[in-house]
Amino acid sequence: MPEYPDLTVYLECLERRALGRPLTGLRLGRPFVLRTVEPHPETFAGRKLIRTGRIGKRLLLVFEGGFCALIHLMILGRLHWKAVGAALPKGSGLCALDFDSGSLQLTESGKKRRASLYLFADEASAAAEQRGGLEVFEVDYERFAARLRAERHTLKRALTDPRILSAIGNAYSDEILHHARLSPFRQTQQLSDAELHRLHQAVVEVLTAWTERLRAEAEAAGDWPKKVTAFHPGMAVHGRFRQPCPVCGAPVQRIVYASNEANYCARCQTEGRLLADRALSRLLHDSWPKTLTDD
Repeated sequence: MPEYPDLTVYLECLERRALGRPLTGLRLGRPFVLRTVEPHPETFAGRKLIRTGRIGKRLLLVFEGGFCALIHLMILGRLHWKAVGAALPKGSGLCALDFDSGSLQLTESGKKRRASLYLFADEASAAAEQRGGLEVFEVDYERFAARLRAERHTLKRALTDPRILSAIGNAYSDEILHHARLSPFRQTQQLSDAELHRLHQAVVEVLTAWTERLRAEAEAAGDWPKKVTAFHPGMAVHGRFRQPCPVCGAPVQRIVYASNEANYCARCQTEGRLLADRALSRLLHDSWPKTLTDD
């Protein structure tokens, strides 16, 4: 699922191409993508795009008169900028927001259709979709620490819960925790002040660095993100199971649970301890290794 860096770059590129431009039409390739009944898509025609923003992991487009479109990419939804009047791709094309400067198209690969479009007649209605998570670049350390300590969660859960922090998901939570040298399953209420400071700094530094990196890649690709993915060669641990940690060289470990996974370096984050994967530890029982040095 696209997270803060990807979403930020999408919005920056869209603003350069469509800000101040009138929407000439809104086409639906698949009717189910639209999750609201009112206002009707036709009422957006002729309205200029005056601002963009983000509500959690949803992209907000604000048009004249306060009319808003909210796009939720979910896991496999992607945005593309095409020529004026370009046809939607067969099968994957969900909708198109047509401007006089080009066409913003939402596509989704795979068999499941989870990406969605919401239309609102005013910004207050759109804002009601906010889940309550803190925007990490808009709050200081004290508010960040208070929010994480308010409930008992693992760090992995706290970073990815949209009610706690906004727009961080599976991929960048792995990178943040590796950068902070903290176990994904440490409890939030067990962290010392020094560890919380380290985590806060890691959140800011990792999201900033990856936003800058993806921004440069989009510029090199023609001022639009060409490959939005949760897996990048430059990542430290996410998607790098069994590959060497770039810091210490130990093999990256992975824990799979439900439909998610956590990737970590045992040497950098858990003092050499291997965290038990539920499925594998049940299979191996006493043979499950406890540390990197166990045979």
